[in-house]
Amino acid sequence: MDMTPTTENFTPSADLARPSVADTVIGSPQKTLFIRKPTTDDGWGIYELVKACPPLDVNSGYAYLLLATQFRDTCAVATDEEGEIVGFVSGYVKRNAPDTYFLWQVAVGEKARGTGLARRLVEAVLMRSGMSDVRHLETTITPDNEASWGLFKRLADRWQAPLNSREYFSTGQLGGEHDPENLVRIGPFEPQRI
Repeated sequence: MDMTPTTENFTPSADLARPSVADTVIGSPQKTLFIRKPTTDDGWGIYELVKACPPLDVNSGYAYLLLATQFRDTCAVATDEEGEIVGFVSGYVKRNAPDTYFLWQVAVGEKARGTGLARRLVEAVLMRSGMSDVRHLETTITPDNEASWGLFKRLADRWQAPLNSREYFSTGQLGGEHDPENLVRIGPFEPQRI
């Protein structure tokens, strides 16, 4: 049996925690927001943001820390000039469909609402170099989540791409105390439309 260690790339946690340059800067006379990849230091701030954004499901602080490190290339945070996290998007490219980005959660805090930040977070992730093969965006949305439906309809219109949905998880599958989740899919879209 060959016991030679594999040489996979590994990024130490200390490197992930270093301050990074913003991917995108959203400016207005009233506020400037910075969009960037999350770091280890962002996990708890993301947790607090999601907690303040009902009806989003709140996961553990540990889950958000994992997203901020293990999935940082497909997630983004938005901060204000003081460094407070005011927006977050998480997702991943599906292994069985590498042309599809599955958006898990998007949250925009009260201070940043009305700025188009949710759309800008999604588009900031999709414009990264490792996302050039993505042509579809998927998520799940409960039937009564008007904000998420509105975001996905605006994205589909902006990208001039079809939007389709179907029931994905029933209330029973979600333990009987959660609204059903519809699978929503935008695409195919052309990257230049983002």
